Amino acid sequence: MSHDTPAYGLWTLVFFNSAVFILFAFSFFKPATSRDWRSFGAYSAFIVALFVEMYGFPLTLYLLSGWLQSRYPKLDILSHDAGHLWATLLGEKGDPHFGVLHIASYVLLGGGFWLLSSAWHVLYHAQRHGILATTGPYARIRHPQYLAFVLILLGFLLQWPTLLTLLMLPVLLFMYARLAMTEETEMRAQFGEAYERYTRRTPRFIPYWGRPAATD
Repeated sequence: MSHDTPAYGLWTLVFFNSAVFILFAFSFFKPATSRDWRSFGAYSAFIVALFVEMYGFPLTLYLLSGWLQSRYPKLDILSHDAGHLWATLLGEKGDPHFGVLHIASYVLLGGGFWLLSSAWHVLYHAQRHGILATTGPYARIRHPQYLAFVLILLGFLLQWPTLLTLLMLPVLLFMYARLAMTEETEMRAQFGEAYERYTRRTPRFIPYWGRPAATD
């Protein structure tokens, strides 16, 4: 099948989209410490790997091409829509950009960026005044910024799953969990019993639904 408009090899789009989402997250997160840069760097690596396959070279489609063409003989493997693998595997019809999973991905992405922005605003003012961040998202969970990155990554995976990013996700989850525990050790050393009280009433990553936000 011929393609007048190429779906891949669009390296300008790879660079542009990677830069947009990395700088967008940077404007919310504003990494300052080495720990911040590690978490942001892991997110950036995921974004680059995603857009390389989305617009550059479709490694996942190439590796799965034999299986996909035998199972879905009508699938145009060189089309851009073929990269929306969840839509193909779940048998969705029509434009995958308007499918349920794609819409859900926008919800996760929007929620992730909103949470990242809200958490940074609270943390910035807490650090300026040398106090513990316990308001806003921090009243619900102890590490809203790490949760925000996870929501963003999951949102992208719903849109465009690749073998590389699927393999990267558990590694990033483990990395964020380790960074969170390191951060808690530092907070205990800095705030002592006040932080212990905070941890007893505030979960690490998953909020207690139906329970009022913790307050001092």
